Amino acid sequence: MCSRPTGSRSPPRRSISSSISWATSRRPPTNIRVLQRPILVVGSLAYDDVQTPFASRTEVLGGAASYFALAASMYAPVRMVGVVGDDFRDADLDRFRRHDIDVDGIERRGGRSFRWLGRYDYGLNAAETINTDLGVFGDWRPHVPARFAASELVFLANIHPEIQLLTLEQMRKPALVALDTMNFWIEKERDALVRVIGRVDVVSVNEAEVRQLADTHSVFRAAKKVLALGPRAVVVKRAEYGAVLLTSDRAFWTPAYPLEEVRDPTGAGDAFAGGFIGHLATCPVIDDATLRRAMLHGTVCASFAVEDFSVDGIERADAESARARVRELETLATAG
Repeated sequence: MCSRPTGSRSPPRRSISSSISWATSRRPPTNIRVLQRPILVVGSLAYDDVQTPFASRTEVLGGAASYFALAASMYAPVRMVGVVGDDFRDADLDRFRRHDIDVDGIERRGGRSFRWLGRYDYGLNAAETINTDLGVFGDWRPHVPARFAASELVFLANIHPEIQLLTLEQMRKPALVALDTMNFWIEKERDALVRVIGRVDVVSVNEAEVRQLADTHSVFRAAKKVLALGPRAVVVKRAEYGAVLLTSDRAFWTPAYPLEEVRDPTGAGDAFAGGFIGHLATCPVIDDATLRRAMLHGTVCASFAVEDFSVDGIERADAESARARVRELETLATAG
């Protein structure tokens, strides 16, 4: 039973349930802090301009690592690796620190921080990118601090597959690695992406991405093709229709958490990953049951993220509110 929130591999595959486990000869510790394994995230920190038919925001904190870290920090200590420019606000670094997020792996360089301008239509399902300015992120290569290298859980956010691989080469022996990617990398860097997929445990993609990656329309057939590349599980995010988890012999679907208002879906997928991996960081054993429950926590964290612009929604959330929404989601998923 899980506590509640507060290198290359080669065949044959090991089961994901063996990736994090306690010795069977003793009972798991009851101290929740003991069970909170540190999580490393490598990804972007950015300033976003977001336009929707209902409201707009400029120069707000964004980036995959930001959303992930704030979600995961409800469950376990988080370590960030990324790069920002000399225009990155100290107040935003302090926001991370207040949530037990270690920012010593964030490199500050002269120049502009990553910036993104996106626009949503009334459906709020997919953003139209108006402008991307990579700034100092453009030629950045990650350096994992020595004391971060032993992190037991790793999230490789949506970045160049070669950077994801370079990160893995600096890790000791992480117990679980998950990655996110996007259509651009699938199209332009497929070979490198396939290599890194073969070295991770969990792949997190949306419906369009898994279809593109597997070159097939069927989501379930596509996920099976991705599983054949080496990961132990594939998570397919379906926006307002929830998410699907697929392993070699199981499939699990969770609905989205029902919300009366969605304001900004920009970081939903990264917040989902934060809740998903955050929950696993509290589990002495990872098996089908803990993976299914992690899906609920991921879904709940995504719901917090989309309720407000930028990271404001996920930053306001806490462990108790997450637990409450998980209970509600369980009721929905089991028809009461």
